[in-house]
Amino acid sequence: MTVREQNEQTERQILSPYACLSADSRGRMREEEKCTVRTEFQRDRDRIIHSKSFRRLKHKTQVFLSPEGDHYRTRLTHTLEVSQIARTVARALRVNEDLTEAIALGHDLGHTPFGHAGERALNDLVPGGFHHYEQSLRVVDLLEKNGKGLNLTRETRNGILCHTKGEQAFTLEGRIVRIADRIAYINHDIDDAVRAGIISNDDIPQDITQVLGSTTNARINTLVLSLISHTQDGELSMDSEVQRQFDRLHQYMFASVYCNDYAKHEETKVPDFIGYLYTYFVRHPDLLPQENKTVLRNEGVERAVCDYIAGMTDHYAIEKYKELFIPRAWSKS
Repeated sequence: MTVREQNEQTERQILSPYACLSADSRGRMREEEKCTVRTEFQRDRDRIIHSKSFRRLKHKTQVFLSPEGDHYRTRLTHTLEVSQIARTVARALRVNEDLTEAIALGHDLGHTPFGHAGERALNDLVPGGFHHYEQSLRVVDLLEKNGKGLNLTRETRNGILCHTKGEQAFTLEGRIVRIADRIAYINHDIDDAVRAGIISNDDIPQDITQVLGSTTNARINTLVLSLISHTQDGELSMDSEVQRQFDRLHQYMFASVYCNDYAKHEETKVPDFIGYLYTYFVRHPDLLPQENKTVLRNEGVERAVCDYIAGMTDHYAIEKYKELFIPRAWSKS
């Protein structure tokens, strides 16, 4: 018996009836010989961690555009916090932690530079619209490894696609990541907003803090414990009052931070910024990187340009804009 087979056997013995077992995976888009050591979901996790799109997350905006200071979240640190919360819940509920981790690590691979402002800008520009969760699936299916994709399992792919809106994931592990994503971003965005002076902890309504807690750690602990203790028969749930105050906290953050003119004033520049880049490369597709040329041939210029811009980090996008549109001082060669 291989190490993988031993691990699969262990899963059958210790995991919940509601868990997705590695040995029962619905498989990959292209069949592959199985690893002798790692389960299918461990392989998914490893492929995501070693991907270029995962590394680029460290230079993509979470909430504040190119903030000065080392302690603000990026899209990568957000991803790691989602993974930590989701894995804690998965382990407590005795479901597949490897699948949960793979989905969490891959859920934002398709996010644009400049956060949701970049996403909205591309959505307005690209025929058929643009959504980062669909792009995340496109990244792992097609764009990584020079057009070969990562060939992930159907369970991981479905969890990535369904992590934020619309249809729920068909695995409990995918549904856990969806809630963990919300728990993570609400709480770390509060932390960043306090650090930026946008709000203070005292600004959060007391009836919310009395139920959830007055610190980031306390709130996450309350939400995670409530989720674990109230989930039954594979149906994720929280205490009704905890859920109500969590929803109110989400509404408070939209009103006080996500739609705050002071916090978001730089985002007003993003639509024109992205628009200039998009229009330029649609008119000059020959200047697209070689790795985007296959999409250019197969799916057209708009899709190829969209993929290129969506994959940019904040810094790369700014430098590309300077290169294309900001005149340089003349010097004799």
